[in-house]
Amino acid sequence: SSCSSCSSVVMDKPQILEHIHHGVNYTLFDALWVPSSARCVVLGQHAKGTGALEVFNMKQQKLHNIVSVSKKSGFKCGTFNHSNEEERQLATGSFDGSLNIWDLERLELPCYTAKKHTQIINCIDGCGGLRGSGAPEIVTGSRDGSVKVWDPRQPEDPVCDIVPEEDEHARDCWSVAFGNAVGEERCVVAGYDNGDVKLFDLRAMKLRWETTLPNGVCSVEFDRPDIPMNKLLVTCLESRFHVFDTRTLHEEEGFASVTEKSHKSTIWVGRHLPQNRDVFVTCGGNGGMNVWKYNYPKKRSEEDESGRSRGVAGTVSLINSSVISTQPISSVQWHRDMRGLCVTTSFDQTVRVCLVTNLNTL
Repeated sequence: SSCSSCSSVVMDKPQILEHIHHGVNYTLFDALWVPSSARCVVLGQHAKGTGALEVFNMKQQKLHNIVSVSKKSGFKCGTFNHSNEEERQLATGSFDGSLNIWDLERLELPCYTAKKHTQIINCIDGCGGLRGSGAPEIVTGSRDGSVKVWDPRQPEDPVCDIVPEEDEHARDCWSVAFGNAVGEERCVVAGYDNGDVKLFDLRAMKLRWETTLPNGVCSVEFDRPDIPMNKLLVTCLESRFHVFDTRTLHEEEGFASVTEKSHKSTIWVGRHLPQNRDVFVTCGGNGGMNVWKYNYPKKRSEEDESGRSRGVAGTVSLINSSVISTQPISSVQWHRDMRGLCVTTSFDQTVRVCLVTNLNTL
């Protein structure tokens, strides 16, 4: 009976299963679920440098192409987070530095265009639509070193432009994310190629916190963007990721954090499960997907010698891992309505829909 109980424990453990495997003939950079649907949008670049945008419908363990368009410049990243459930408009960042917003029903021309970045837009996030209260906004980060915040109702110019000081060398911004979107509050976190992580308060228009990690920052994400800041996941080159407890900011020490080594290669992306903010997935240059759980400490803050609050970091435990590709996984996104369903892109020119089972048991 001990053996049968042991096997049931193994069976109950969340498993990472490949549900759909779909090859394309271009380099993939991002895939996103169309909100409240079984459709996904896939973004990439053809060998000749043009942009590839495809919409697929998931049906009977296959991805069926609904629409496929080619555009002048390659697509690097996209988001629906600024848009509401009715419009479901897609914002994209391109290799030529342009931000475009698309209506998926009419992809001939974008319904919004802004070209203020001088180089590739590496990363994008949205707020105020599907995620967070307040006005819709989009944030973009670029190789030109700037982070720009856009209001899709105001064409041409960003509402906020975070650029390096004149005497500073412009660092390549690899990742951006909104957070703390509660009431009038809103912040943006940005990660850079030299390991810098900067947290900007958009209401006060000032830098709230910064740190420099030993390795370049590939992805940043708050566990929830639409609550008071709770946890920040930062994944890096050289097999490391960090989870910062962003509830307690100490004047000198900053946020408490826990660091973990994984994947034996670059950790390209980390994403929190929409149904449980303490569960997250990391995807690596080894083609691996790892599912983790964050465990809070008994007390999340303590007093230092002078009576000021200092955060206390928790621990992370590996739930399961699976190598699903021979090449790096460039993106992953969980489905907001179907727990455990995620779509990934990797550099083997394959879109995969994966299912992580038993996540409700964590």
